[in-house]
Amino acid sequence: MKKLAVVLFNLGGPDNLKAVKPFLFNLFRDPAIITLPAVARYPLAALISTTREKTAQANYAIMGGASPLLSETQAQATALETVLAEQASGVEARCFIAMRYWKPFAKETARAVAAFAPDEIVLLPLYPQYSTTTTASSEGDWRKVYRGPGRTRTVCCYPTALGLIDAHAESIRKTWTDAGRPTGVRLLLSAHGLPKQVVDDGDPYQAQIEATAAAIAARLPVFADWRVCYQSRVGRLEWLRPSTDDEIRLAGAERKGVLIAPIAFVSEHVETLVELDHEYSHLAKAVGCAPYLRAPTPGVQERFVDELARAVLAAVDRPCGPAPHGPWGCPASYSKCALRTGTAA
Repeated sequence: MKKLAVVLFNLGGPDNLKAVKPFLFNLFRDPAIITLPAVARYPLAALISTTREKTAQANYAIMGGASPLLSETQAQATALETVLAEQASGVEARCFIAMRYWKPFAKETARAVAAFAPDEIVLLPLYPQYSTTTTASSEGDWRKVYRGPGRTRTVCCYPTALGLIDAHAESIRKTWTDAGRPTGVRLLLSAHGLPKQVVDDGDPYQAQIEATAAAIAARLPVFADWRVCYQSRVGRLEWLRPSTDDEIRLAGAERKGVLIAPIAFVSEHVETLVELDHEYSHLAKAVGCAPYLRAPTPGVQERFVDELARAVLAAVDRPCGPAPHGPWGCPASYSKCALRTGTAA
């Protein structure tokens, strides 16, 4: 029986309040996040993690003192293993988790994968839209530490894969229905922002976000009024626009409500449970934007997990290297696309 290791990439999150500062340090010392030489980047990461520690701790305290991202990812890994066991005959498939900025780190996961001694490895990012700041960073980290057996392939992105789109559409539809199908509601398809410079340098993230949004909207004709927006901006650089908070203010000024769907996230974590559910909810109330609704992330929805399984099995059947899953191909103008660089890293 062949052995298949599926390595799920995610950002990770602090598992207690004391872990917040080192988590932030790991995040900001990543050259994919701050593109400075290490001699400047490390002191800057130390400064940022120190100055933001208390604010970040307060946010994680709202969630009980820790990020739920690991438990959410573990649930997805278990669900994916179950589907693969049903669909991949003659294959022993096991899912592993490699977080980028907190435990379990890639180095620890690499040892576990090597001990499993797989014949095949599929690197599967839980970032549907590819970016140099997420998928490429995670894969680069993995390739630095993995020295075990197994032929490796990477699912570099799946922004318009049917199961992902259907999961988001169903979540949005259910949220609206459960709220009584209110009228005068604008659909905001919100994604984590990026500095505009990153996209201008050839990163395909924005194009893929817009493709995800258009595919979701096509399945929800009841929401003719929909917009893409970007959340979580920090620092002084120019970020992708429009911002989610500005769109909430605009909706309030127009006496509209909003239904927000976080389309770049597949798990609940600080950007959804705190930024969307607390900070933006309070903003909506202050500016008269009502109702304020928020659709859950795909999580372990059957359609989404089944799509992940299809992505894994399709990857096993193709040559080594990165490739997208689903009906998507980056335009040639995006020089940082994984297929242009020959690797997701």
